[in-house]
Amino acid sequence: MGLSATHLQASLAALAVDHPAVAAALAAHGHPEPRVRPRGAATMMRAIVAQQVSTRAAASIWARLEAACGGDMDDLARVAATPFDVLRSAGLSGQKASYVHALAEAVTAGHLDFAALPEEDEAAIALLSSVKGIGRWSAEIYLLFAEGRPDVFPAGDLALQVQLGRLLGEETRPTERRARLLAEPMRPHRGALSIFLWHNYNVVAL
Repeated sequence: MGLSATHLQASLAALAVDHPAVAAALAAHGHPEPRVRPRGAATMMRAIVAQQVSTRAAASIWARLEAACGGDMDDLARVAATPFDVLRSAGLSGQKASYVHALAEAVTAGHLDFAALPEEDEAAIALLSSVKGIGRWSAEIYLLFAEGRPDVFPAGDLALQVQLGRLLGEETRPTERRARLLAEPMRPHRGALSIFLWHNYNVVAL
């Protein structure tokens, strides 16, 4: 479900009151568009497929993967039963194929229910990260884009680190740990901050 445009505008307005750098960036680059993804395992699988490949390559692999799994990536039992070599033939690396299987099996076995994730963010991140192939960054991206968790901050994202450093006048790109420290005063609006930083990064890159 993600964060709505109304939520983003309200959160960024609140941040702008206390943080002049946010206010200046808002005036220069405007508001970001929402980033919304469907809730469920298929969205997480898309994130796995997209790791370390271009957007175009990820889309191509996903289309072949859907076909290989019968056209319905929400049928997790069927995905789990799809032979490993068939997943590989769709363009997945052996590692990613094992991750897709692990996720499908976790859902079908009842170990992971995307409709009933813990309400506390760290607990939800821990549960998602317990599945092979899902790291903290992927878990945070899912909670932000699909769940609309308002204070999730994927500090391991390189573009986010770059733009946060620019925003706050850091001399070098902050590390993940430093980025979390810098964003701490932005609570409870760090989800909107994340989307705003990506928006600014893309605008500056044009």
